[in-house]
Amino acid sequence: MSGEADASPEPSLPDVTTDWCLDGWRGLDEGTCYLVPDGWDRNGTRRLLVYLSGIVPPVAKSPQKENVQRVVAAAAKRAGTVVLLPRGRRGIGPTGAKDWWAWPTSAVDYEAHAPALVASFRSSRAKLEAVLGRFDRVYLAGSSSGAYFLTTLAFTGTVEMDGYAALSGGAPGHRASRANAAERRPFYVGYASGDTTKGGPKALGVFLASAGWPVRVAEHPGGHGSREVYLDEAFAFWDAFGRDAGGR
Repeated sequence: MSGEADASPEPSLPDVTTDWCLDGWRGLDEGTCYLVPDGWDRNGTRRLLVYLSGIVPPVAKSPQKENVQRVVAAAAKRAGTVVLLPRGRRGIGPTGAKDWWAWPTSAVDYEAHAPALVASFRSSRAKLEAVLGRFDRVYLAGSSSGAYFLTTLAFTGTVEMDGYAALSGGAPGHRASRANAAERRPFYVGYASGDTTKGGPKALGVFLASAGWPVRVAEHPGGHGSREVYLDEAFAFWDAFGRDAGGR
């Protein structure tokens, strides 16, 4: 024996088997997927994107799940950012999809579920940072149901993010009165001209501008859902804000 304690093994990233994660993603735990693109830490800034999808049926594969995981993975690889993709809660979905995975968008559901969900986001980030090191920038984006939830999180100051993006969803909502007290981080709002729910994000963009938040609002042709162009534009907006703010 050398008289020295054996060196502890290097921590490794988990690969939990879960039907929440499709090909190209790995399971951080049973309800959270993550993606670490090649070269993610070579661009000078170590970034993490937390993405909240729209409602997803509780089945192994669905068009909703396949679209969001394909879109987010492609955009993240171009941006060179690590991604966390948590799922929401069942039993709080809209009419006709009550038992789907969804995010708390009503005042009652928000009070009941937001604290535990935010704690899980922080725990997931800590698991990645234990292996990858500390992230320099952390962003929160989401589409549809996820966009409405993240808007409330931003306005209440419940999460500390370097930027936000509400895609095909979001509205001033039931915590809009607290937006003036929250830290005004850059907020991208993207929606489609053919989306029947576009009134919400349009109103959100107007509200953010009136409240003094750095905001970019973009309309694109098409319909409802997550799209790569939204995330591409969000990253460009966040990066430009960071440069203008002296690297903050």
